[in-house]
Amino acid sequence: MNANAAKERAARAALSYVREDRVIGIGTGSTVNCFIDALATAPVKVRAAVSSSNASTQRLRAAGIDVIDLNEVDSLELYVDGADEATRSRELIKGGGGALTREKIVAAAARTFVCIVDETKLVQQLGKFPLPIEVIPMARRYVSGRLAEFGGRSVWRRETVTDNGNHILDVHDLSIPDPAALERELNQIPGVVTVGLFALRPADVLLIGGASGVTTL
Repeated sequence: MNANAAKERAARAALSYVREDRVIGIGTGSTVNCFIDALATAPVKVRAAVSSSNASTQRLRAAGIDVIDLNEVDSLELYVDGADEATRSRELIKGGGGALTREKIVAAAARTFVCIVDETKLVQQLGKFPLPIEVIPMARRYVSGRLAEFGGRSVWRRETVTDNGNHILDVHDLSIPDPAALERELNQIPGVVTVGLFALRPADVLLIGGASGVTTL
């Protein structure tokens, strides 16, 4: 099975968590795009969505789904998003699409975070995928130096300015045996806006699309 078909399987499986006339959170990325497309034609209709990126907002509106600001709701029942890497403990690396800060905010506001991935994203230990970190532009070089203390080699994603007006460093060569501990430490570096580790608030449900169907963790 190709990756696109596996993504579509995981995306369709996430529809079972959607309840009628609720406001839900929507993430960013190719697997989420599959979910938005499936949601647009699903029998269950949401009241509105809170989006983690301008790109997802455009796709949601094109699908006829209203998009509102997170400040308009007290909390979210559900957040659906993808990941660049995931473990069986449901810890994630996210941010390949550059929306990690808003993704982390919406995930924190949600009662249930359902992560949808294809089976190629499942790993024993996080870190093969370079860890995205959103940084204040003036702090980019300083943060790069601090990340070297953790064994990381930072590469500035030059073509990317986030929806928040910040820069992204993709950090290679990190060993991440304890994702939550590393997330705490990196969060303390001045100039870091968001770390693409989702371990302190991991996914509640991981749906993994593959050739034999969808595995739920």
